[in-house]
Amino acid sequence: MACVAAAGLIALAGCGSSKPAYCTDRTNLENDIKGLTSLSASSGISGLQSQLNKIQSSATAAVNSAKSDFPSQTSALKSSVDSLESAVKSLSASPSASQIAALATDASNVVTSVTNFNNATKSKCS
Repeated sequence: MACVAAAGLIALAGCGSSKPAYCTDRTNLENDIKGLTSLSASSGISGLQSQLNKIQSSATAAVNSAKSDFPSQTSALKSSVDSLESAVKSLSASPSASQIAALATDASNVVTSVTNFNNATKSKCS
């Protein structure tokens, strides 16, 4: 009888403590976005590309793990990261003011889509 009660308690404890996989992916993405906003001019285009690779990786993981629960937010996230990637790839060695402006807009869109994703997943990941 005691074994059955103990097994029941263990089963209940295990059920209540797990969070969806996208919660970890969400945290990783937030950290990578913070890395983007902390880049300096001395980081150069290669520093930007390196940070973008991290963002792409964490965004892909978040999209893959959450797309069935949050299709519109993950679609917007993927789209904004793809746009930022295009903007970074189109940069020349000495970017023009218009290229930098476009890049800033795309980076802002990524931050917005991450914020929207975080807000949508908040209740499941708190």
